[in-house]
Parts: sequence; C-alpha cells; structure tokens
Amino acid sequence: MGKSFKQPLFFAASTKSCIITVIFGTHYRKELHHQGAPELTTKKYKTGKIRERNSEQILQAAEQEFVLNGYKGTSMQSIADRAQLPKANIHYYFKNKSNLYIAVLENITTAWNEVLEDMTEDMDPAVVLSSFIDAKVRLSYTNPNGSKIFAMEIIQGAPHLREHISGELRQWVKEKTHVIQSWIDQGKMRPVDPMHLIFLIWSSTQHYADFDTQVLEIMNCREYEEQEVQRISRFLKDMILTGCGLEVPAEEVPEVAEAHTTEV
Repeated sequence: MGKSFKQPLFFAASTKSCIITVIFGTHYRKELHHQGAPELTTKKYKTGKIRERNSEQILQAAEQEFVLNGYKGTSMQSIADRAQLPKANIHYYFKNKSNLYIAVLENITTAWNEVLEDMTEDMDPAVVLSSFIDAKVRLSYTNPNGSKIFAMEIIQGAPHLREHISGELRQWVKEKTHVIQSWIDQGKMRPVDPMHLIFLIWSSTQHYADFDTQVLEIMNCREYEEQEVQRISRFLKDMILTGCGLEVPAEEVPEVAEAHTTEV
C-alpha cells in the first residue's frame, strides 16, 4: 500500500495574512483577509522566502530526476546535486524520497483538477468543461514531466498512489459526476456517462504530454508552439463539447486551421 496523501507533502509558508504554496515551480498567492492581522516582520518574511525558494528548487529538481530515472533510479543525492543544495536540506524539507515523490504527484493532481473544484449544478457546463480542457492542455504544454511521472506511477500499478486513488480521488470523481448528472437531468447537455467523460478529458489532454515525442515527431516539430497549443485546445473542446450536445462558448468558437504537412 502506498502512503496516504493526508500527510504533509509539500512546503507551504503560511501566516495570518497569506499562504504561499509551491506548485510546479510557480507561486500561487492567495490573500486571506483577517481583521487586525499583524504585519509580517522583516525577519520572518526573509526566512519564509528562503524556505519557499529552497522547497521550489527541490521540487523542480525532483521532478526532473523522477522523469529521467523513475522512482527506483532516483536518489536523494541525485536530487540534491541537481538542486545544488546539501543532501541534508532535502531531508529537512521532505524527510525521505517517498515523501518527496508523493509531493510531486500531489502537486500534479492538484493542478489538474483545481479548475473543477468549485463547479456547481447552476453553472453552464459548456463554460466549465471548456475551462477544464483549456487548463489541462496548458499544463501538458507547460509541465509535461509532471504528467509523465504520473503516467509511469499508474502503469506500475500505482504503488504510491493507490490509497489516494481509492480514497480522495474516487470521492472527487463521485462529486463531479454528480454535478454533471445534474446538468443532464436539467436538460443542459446530452445524456452521456459522466465518469467516462472525465476519463476522456483526462486522457485526451494528457496524451500531448505523455506522448509528446511521438506527436511532435509526426507533426515534424521540435516543440509545441503557443499557436499549436491553442489549436489543440480548440480541437478538443470542439470534439468533446459537441459530443455532449454543447456549443463551444461564443468567444472560443474554433477557427478552421490549416492542416499540418509533413514530408514522408
């Protein structure tokens, strides 16, 4: 059995006035307004920034090592070397390799699914699903390594994720399928299988990260350009939303794009 995601897995510097969480090397700051919250002292602020920077550096290095060498082939020393930090620092923040690996996986799943966190039965399914597809395609472009690490974990039987999948993730899917079924019952969209719709969006968007070598080689490209990322997103939204009996939101109606030509 793998370790539960309920344990502290990634660094978050918090105070009464703000919370800063490290996800994929990007800082997401959420202001929390509390009356009478004291101002941060200069000393605490500097200490927090150092911890935040080190934690981010470790997570980025770990992600690169795990995608290149897999879980078994990666050591805390190799992560420390890539992060250019003492090995003791890695253990200080994450205790052991398992905790660090789960932290990377947790950040991946959190970033993927946060778009749907606040979805409700009163929302427009076309807008919600369109935003979800956009976010997933964008993450496949900006962080393909995260998707590949997750794919490798699943292919190996999810030794570190099994408890999370059968617990938190299963409950998450159950909640989202309930909302989608409500949209169907209200006549907002075609009667499709809600769970398989989520599976379809997951798989179709992550394909462009997990199989980027194959996709780029066939398209005769070195890497995804911004224009191509937008084209992929428009294509998937058009296909998936149409299958659900929905229209792509007016400002996002897909344009007819020229087909790629490759030399054979």
